[in-house]
Order: sequence, then structure tokens, then C-alpha cells
Amino acid sequence: MASIISNERPQPDQVLTDIVDYVLDYKVESDVAWRTAFYCFLDTLGCGFEALTYPACTKLLGPVVPGTIVPNGAKVPGTAYQLDPIQAAFNIGTIVRWLDFNDTWLAAEWGHPSDNLGGILATADWLSRTRVANGEKPLKAKVVLEAMVMAHEIQGVLALENSFNKVGLDHVILVKVASTAVVGKLLGLNREELINAVSLAFVDGQALRTYRHAPNTGSRKSWAAGDATSRAVRLALIAQTGEMGYPSVLTAPVWGFYDVSFKGQAFKFQRPYGSYVMENILFKISFPAEFHAQTAAEAAMQLHEQLALVGKTVEDIARITIRTHEAAIRIIDKKGPLHNPADRDHCIQYMVAVPLIFGRLTAEDYEDIIAQDPRIDILRDKMSCQEDPQFTADYHDPQKRAIANALTIEMKDGTVLPEVYVPYPIGHPRRREEGIPKLIEKYKRNLARIFSEKQQKQIIQSTLDYDTFVALDVQQLVDLMVR
Repeated sequence: MASIISNERPQPDQVLTDIVDYVLDYKVESDVAWRTAFYCFLDTLGCGFEALTYPACTKLLGPVVPGTIVPNGAKVPGTAYQLDPIQAAFNIGTIVRWLDFNDTWLAAEWGHPSDNLGGILATADWLSRTRVANGEKPLKAKVVLEAMVMAHEIQGVLALENSFNKVGLDHVILVKVASTAVVGKLLGLNREELINAVSLAFVDGQALRTYRHAPNTGSRKSWAAGDATSRAVRLALIAQTGEMGYPSVLTAPVWGFYDVSFKGQAFKFQRPYGSYVMENILFKISFPAEFHAQTAAEAAMQLHEQLALVGKTVEDIARITIRTHEAAIRIIDKKGPLHNPADRDHCIQYMVAVPLIFGRLTAEDYEDIIAQDPRIDILRDKMSCQEDPQFTADYHDPQKRAIANALTIEMKDGTVLPEVYVPYPIGHPRRREEGIPKLIEKYKRNLARIFSEKQQKQIIQSTLDYDTFVALDVQQLVDLMVR
């Protein structure tokens, strides 16, 4: 006899209530978290400004219907667009992720928690402009930083012990979940409505990682996060209408997320939600490269100088050994032809070859004009990746969170250059003192790409001092950065 399925409405899954209670009740008291979120905001928008110099990115921007302007809508920094918050979130999320240059979180799952800024900033700006139009007080920029801390924490803590990539799902599911939670709070959802909203994010169909891996690597990986954070705004707005949620979306037998999409396994958690992720976030400062290759590129830059010192060139190299960690081999160890910039910035061999040849690695170096240099593929063919189990262990160690790479070059004459080992990239918390001044330099360079000198000065004057920044109304902050 078939068992009878109970139709009693269950209590919400613990994962849902933990996220919602954190968002509604937690008070961010860590000065490190607040300050890091501030730098993260600057760096994230700066990455977006650089992306605006690429037509492949800008062709995706603007309203769904050309010419549409939304009164009191959210503005898209670096552009003249004023849109509904859903489409604005897509625009902002797309530009900040386009060049793979914003922050990174590495664990059982990886991702880029500042992708959530698309939904956060679009919603906060729209709410502020609407409040001003209604004679009410707008939101302050500090509210944006608080939402960033919380979105980082939700995405990062879920990623610590749970590998979505191993079941074929893209990490942008975590952007959708985190953005839904913090955007819902900005909208003023009550606890029940917010639980409903987060359940809707999980019950959604989730993106496959197809577009991140050979032989299908493509540019959707550059707008997938924009899509996820904009979907989050849509789901939060749906929940605001009183639309029902799905309390056992994760645990329901057969039909729940665990059984359908996670091989029957429940999520595991290493720690409660707090401000750990923002405090330990990894900034991409030196190179617009997939983060598992950041230290490899830094090592290649050092070897470029060593080659010059011994009077050698890349033509004299016989072989290159890359000692690395398991995640790097799984994601970016890539042989064969590379078809587009998205393919190249996820190939560790390419990201080592370019600095060895040119002594640099910039976003432009992924474009066809540079990729046509035959020396790049010749060098790629001379490289082999080898996993170092200690590197992999240090990668997962919560006290280290290393992203180590080590390069050894053997010359055609038999000479072997000393191995260059870089355990932590410059954007790592262990190198914060060294990294923050360079992060500010990166921000200023990106401002100069699209703004006049006069506007650059106005932006810098209002945004580089933390106390001045947090006191700004959100719409004033955004207005500083539109064209």
C-alpha cells in the first residue's frame, strides 16, 4: 500500500528562519566589517566603471524597452539610466561582475559576494528617491554597507561547507538567496514575508555552471550575477504583496531542493551568521583574473623580472610547473583552444603566460588582439599543473584560507630558476595593510576611465572618507556617480 502523504503545512525550514532572523535581528558591531564594507563598495563600483569601457558589456545595459525612464527610479552609476529597481539591479550587478575583478570568497563553494550590491544599491536608491518625493527621509549610505555585510555573510557562510558546483549548480544561487534576504529587509518585509521571499529564491530554477566550463565557457558568466540579484529584487517585491511561500522548500521529500538539486544532502554549517565573511573577504587588486590564479599571476610577474635579470626570454623556457590547489585544477586548468575573453580569464595557463611575456595582466589582455600572440599558446603547452595536498588543506583551513600557487621554470639549457611561491594574494586579509592603498589607487584609476576631472574630484572628496561617506543620503551618493 502506498504511504499517505501528509498535507499538514510544516513549520519553515531552519535554514530559512536562521537567515531571516539574522537579517532582522543582528547588529553589526565589528569596526573591521564596517570599514571593509566601505572599501568593498568603492572597489565594486570601480570595477563597474571599468566594465563600462567594454561594448560587450554596455550592449546589455539600459531599460528593457529603449527610452524608458522611471520617475524616482534607481540610477545606474556611470550611466544616464534611471530604471525600475529590478532592471537597475541587473545593470549594476552586470557591470560590477563583468571583468571578474570584484571581491571573492573561496570555500567549498566560491563566489563574489559584492555581486549582491546590484540589488542592494538599486533598491536603496529607488526607496530613497521615492521617500524624498513623498516628503520623507531617505536612506543613508550606512544602510547600504549594513546590507552588504549581511549579504556577504549569508552567501559566504552557506558556501563554507556546501559545494553547489559539485552538483552542477552555479554559485549565483547564493547571490539570489542573499540578495532576496537583504533586499526584503530594505523593503520592510515582516518575518513571515521575508521567510516567504527566501523560500521563493530556493524554489526557483537554478542556473547551471555550463557557461563557466569547457567547452561552453562564455560571457553569460559575466551577467549571471546581475540576473540573480535582479531576480532577488523581483522575488522580494512579490513577497511584499503577501504572496505565499513554501516553508519546506529545502526538506520536502522528493520535491524539495535537497532531494531534487543537492543529491539528498542537507546543508552543513561551520559557524553562525555574524560578520566573519566581510572581515575576511578577498579583494582582487592586482589582476582581473579568476581568484584561484591570483597568486600564480603574481608569481609569474616575479619570474618575468627574473628572466630579464639572467638575460633570458620566454623563448628559452622548456617547461613550467604550476604547484597549486585542487580547486584551481578543477576550475581553471585548461588545455586546447580558448575561444573568447571569458574562456581566457578562466585558464590558469593563459593567466601565467601573459605576465611572463608582457610583465602585466590587464582586462585588455584577454581580448583577441593580445590572444593572437603565438607565444601565449606556445607557453601554455609547456605548462603542467600539479596538486599539492598541503595547498588544498590550507585553502580550506579557516585559520589560513590560503590560495597558494608556486611556479618553477626550467630553461632549455637545463637551468632551473628558483621556485616562486605565493601563498596569499595581495587582496587577502593577511595583506590588508599592503592592499588597501593599492585598492584606492585602483578605484581612482577606474573613476578616471569615464568621469571628467572635475567629477572625479567631487566623487573622491565625498567617498574616500568613511565618516563623510556613511552620512550621505543614498540618492546623493548615486547622483555623484551618474553621467
